[in-house]
Amino acid sequence: MTSRITPARRNFWKRYQPTSCRDALEKCKEHAREARNLSIERIAEQMGLPDHWALYKWVESGRFPFVLIPAFETACGINLPSRWLAASGRHLPVDMPVGKPAEEQDLVQLGTGFQQAVQLLSDFYKSNGAADAQPVLEALRAHLESVAHHQFNVSVFVQPELDFS
Repeated sequence: MTSRITPARRNFWKRYQPTSCRDALEKCKEHAREARNLSIERIAEQMGLPDHWALYKWVESGRFPFVLIPAFETACGINLPSRWLAASGRHLPVDMPVGKPAEEQDLVQLGTGFQQAVQLLSDFYKSNGAADAQPVLEALRAHLESVAHHQFNVSVFVQPELDFS
């Protein structure tokens, strides 16, 4: 199945921050329709729900069983309810990418990214918020994701994953 999402729309979903629980659930359902061509009936089926009418009710009311949020996000292909939960608690969700161990070049890039983010942040504060905040936010998020990547890699050394191969 091919995605019907344009690059501009993909960028929208990557940056979208829900304003309420109901908004997060509605947009999650909308993403599933756009990206995966899934109806609410198919989402309910993928979640293992016997009846899709309950899913309609939960999305409409915004009263969604907490334990089903991971299954809903997986079926829809986006984590908007989790983003809303984090933001409503004044937390910043940062994706923790996994990948190859760091090389020296990666660590140099980490330091350079940090310096760039701090410089943009410093310039923003010097302008008393008059400068465009978007590049600052993007640089800070990119740096936090990079740090999260290394944090995950180091944590794997502390708590190795089981190798079933």
